[in-house]
Amino acid sequence: MTTLRLGPLPKTEAVKLTIMLTTELKQQLDRYAELHSQTWGDAVDATALIPHMLEAFMARDRGFKKSARGGHAA
Repeated sequence: MTTLRLGPLPKTEAVKLTIMLTTELKQQLDRYAELHSQTWGDAVDATALIPHMLEAFMARDRGFKKSARGGHAA
């Protein structure tokens, strides 16, 4: 089985946000969504994955976490 950083998606409340992506990034997100669907058995598209990817990215960003604790990001 393929190991993905992003696990099964939780059910959450959402707010709509419009963003612009490069064509290449959109294609990569679509491929990731396809692999995620195959891995976890639930059909999802790229738009469902983006919020969870951003959340995971921010959770691992040391500078962001440090600034949230009142420190200064370098």
